[in-house]
Amino acid sequence: MAQVVSLIQGASRGIGLQFCQTILKRHPNSVVIATCRQPDNSLGLQELKAKNPDRVNLCVLDVNEDTQIENVAKFTKEKYGKLDLLINNAGMLHTSGRGETSLREISRKGLMETFETNTAGPLLMAKHFAPLLKLGSGYFGIKPADSKKQHCSVLVNMSAKVGSITDNHLGGWYSYRMSKAALNMCSKNLSIELGRGSKPVICVSLHPGTVDTDLSRPYHKNVPKLFTTEYSVDCLMDIVESLTISDTGKFLLYDRTVYPF
Repeated sequence: MAQVVSLIQGASRGIGLQFCQTILKRHPNSVVIATCRQPDNSLGLQELKAKNPDRVNLCVLDVNEDTQIENVAKFTKEKYGKLDLLINNAGMLHTSGRGETSLREISRKGLMETFETNTAGPLLMAKHFAPLLKLGSGYFGIKPADSKKQHCSVLVNMSAKVGSITDNHLGGWYSYRMSKAALNMCSKNLSIELGRGSKPVICVSLHPGTVDTDLSRPYHKNVPKLFTTEYSVDCLMDIVESLTISDTGKFLLYDRTVYPF
């Protein structure tokens, strides 16, 4: 069986780290390129590398640094010559660590930095890794809806329900909501451009549910369903492994519900 190559951007902890662990467990023929700003400081990644020395690559990648994105793309091309799965996972709520509740709390710095990480970063990842995704083989058990048009790989942008314009009934969280709404547009645009040709790439936005991570921890009090990273990523990988061309461009929840933009 051909080797599956996955790249997880934002893999130092939480959902990103769990994606690495789950993919290695589910797919014995897989290798993972795990990226984050400081992999040497991630105990979880260091332990994963020690247990899987031949299947885990740790790379420095800050999505706000174009040169680092280019370097990892070059590394991936030289070592594997393709990419089967790209997951853009790194994200931030706000520079302060909390979402804005009113206009009084808005700052240009907060808006721009949130957009840089949550929206511009994933789009620039797509720019530099799209050629490798086009060379991928889609060995996640995915079957094309049209047998005459075989897709190659999958690009996942980790989004959030609060990025839905239709479902916004509470307001607030300006930077985060706006950056995720823009990310959903990014996924839709990518699905159109990368869907062309004889080997299209499936591009989707996924919402993981409210997961017990550092980002969501200040807001656990009123959460009716709080997921472990293991449960959330299992659900998300079930979706990835069942995608067809007809799903490209969609915004999907962890239970595979199609969510309104």
